[in-house]
Amino acid sequence: MERELALEIVRVTELAALASAPWMGRGDKNSADGAATSAMRAMFDSVSIRGTVVIGEGEMDEAPMLYIGEEVGSLNGPEVDVAVDPLEGTEIVAKGLNNAMSVIAVAPKGQLLHAPDMYMEKLAFGPALVGKLSITDPMEVTLEKAAGALNKKVSDLTVMILDRARHEELVKVLRMVGVRIKFLSDGDVAGAMAPAFPEAGIDLYVGSGGAPEGVLAAAALKCLDGELQARLMPADDQEYNRCIQMGIADPYRVLTMDDMIGTGDVIFAATGVTPGEFLGGVRYLSDQRAETHSIVMRAKTKTIRFVKSLHYLPNKPLLDAALVNVGNEQSMPISVGK
Repeated sequence: MERELALEIVRVTELAALASAPWMGRGDKNSADGAATSAMRAMFDSVSIRGTVVIGEGEMDEAPMLYIGEEVGSLNGPEVDVAVDPLEGTEIVAKGLNNAMSVIAVAPKGQLLHAPDMYMEKLAFGPALVGKLSITDPMEVTLEKAAGALNKKVSDLTVMILDRARHEELVKVLRMVGVRIKFLSDGDVAGAMAPAFPEAGIDLYVGSGGAPEGVLAAAALKCLDGELQARLMPADDQEYNRCIQMGIADPYRVLTMDDMIGTGDVIFAATGVTPGEFLGGVRYLSDQRAETHSIVMRAKTKTIRFVKSLHYLPNKPLLDAALVNVGNEQSMPISVGK
């Protein structure tokens, strides 16, 4: 993949973030997601790739755009797999909470796992623990190993987990062992990435979340020298058969980084919509400008760029179009192009 693609991709996440930000705290997650999706799809037309969406907004009959199998890009560049989440954290934006992002991962064609839309058990950690932990171990053993490798007491570990009823038994184990727990309301990708950022103060990310988000997080962690191990959790025969249809012969086996994102290059980009562990959110300034904070990374070079951008909103017709696409003028929170 061309190195210039990294900065092209971050322009796409920036526009999606700008499109969803006006709905922050307004209780309308569907409009926020719709605006982000519309903006991302429109901006993709300017990106020099022949991309195929392998993780997106759903099947063709479920999503009007960015559906699985859709071709994106100018169709004049390299053939690539594209994984997207235009708004990772729709509830976060609706409630005005932290860690909502617009996210994209791009890899050479055939490299990204076509992850079915179901739960996935995850264990994510930063560079210091790579090769030292296994998702197959009991949680108590995992915590002991992590503490030893980090030269900490188990009680000094901080573990992040989604605040969900399904994690009740796992939380009981974490409480019994005595680690610090940081609950996450939403934002599975940001949560899995957090252990790779020392400033976040997170040692491990555990629990279950969406399988598509797991692939996006694995792409980010490859660039950050971290690791994510996973196991799919089909809830019934229909989900099990869905795995088989998508080429996953053994839906219950442990998925490694290579299984999820291949062994070649990966580019990952994310732009914050609301403030998070390592990215600021969209901030509106005077004179019809807005500030965005993004991260864009490439696995091949291990280059990590934090991009702070100032946008003059009236000069972004694709942004205005995205806002109009999700409703009439009366339902729109702002008109950014005027």
